[in-house]
Amino acid sequence: MAGTKDTRAAAVAGAGTLFALRAIGLVILARWLFSMSQMDILAALTGMASSPWACINLVFLFLIVFLPGARARAERPFHPLPQWLRQALRLFALLGFLFAAWSIGAFVWTAGWKRVLHAIAETNGWLVAAPVLYVAVVWICRPRALWRTNVAARRFAIGRYAISLDSATRTTVVWAESRKVGQYDARELSVRWPEAAYASPGGTVARAEPTGGRADDGSDGRCDDGAGSAGAGAGGETRSAPVSGAASRKAGKRLVWPRRPKVELLWNSPAAAGHNRQTVFRAPLVSDGDRTAARALDAALRQA
Repeated sequence: MAGTKDTRAAAVAGAGTLFALRAIGLVILARWLFSMSQMDILAALTGMASSPWACINLVFLFLIVFLPGARARAERPFHPLPQWLRQALRLFALLGFLFAAWSIGAFVWTAGWKRVLHAIAETNGWLVAAPVLYVAVVWICRPRALWRTNVAARRFAIGRYAISLDSATRTTVVWAESRKVGQYDARELSVRWPEAAYASPGGTVARAEPTGGRADDGSDGRCDDGAGSAGAGAGGETRSAPVSGAASRKAGKRLVWPRRPKVELLWNSPAAAGHNRQTVFRAPLVSDGDRTAARALDAALRQA
């Protein structure tokens, strides 16, 4: 008889995110229940009913433990949570971190470092672990694209935007996190680099921006006779125009402070009235992966 071969089931993409969020919620819930068990039950319930922070914490614990509407799907590896749940967890976790940081800071200010170290030892490090857990929830629920860039599969990720290009039908689908922005004809899309002339690949300014606009009459930026004679004195020497302090400081900031280049995806549809040269999205190129994805997307749209 032919023996059956056992196959190991692969984990669905996004299941690790759900496991991490539930684990953090259960740790916070267990610690909260342990703290309440050391108090009188009636006093604990009365304090919870009169405390807005306790109500907020209860809602946060319910959402992070049960995760309503969350489901791991292979086509959305980085977004197993609904958008409303992701934003709610991010908001509640940020509020929890601010409350924990304010409470610990006030305790350090009034009690001193020696009592704080003693309290950390008595609580088994919970005074340090609680803010770290809230920060971990904020980081897990940060804005991300649906997937990573895969040029072979015609999937691109730039910032929090995800772009899928179908070569057979020549259609392009754009997603902002887990929200679908729209579906477009790939031949009507183009990539524009607004700051490519002034920004280097590292994100710093390569040269100063011109202070004046170039003339549209084909003069190639040359001054006319009136403008040239206005700066000349009676003795024939040329006088430079005074530069204000605000303008000089602005020019100095342009040269000193780094600036992230941004890329735009444009939709130019001649058939759709009122949609000519519409910007689908504009995203900063933060990492090298974003720059590589933008260049690959530009090349794929040119081929389409």
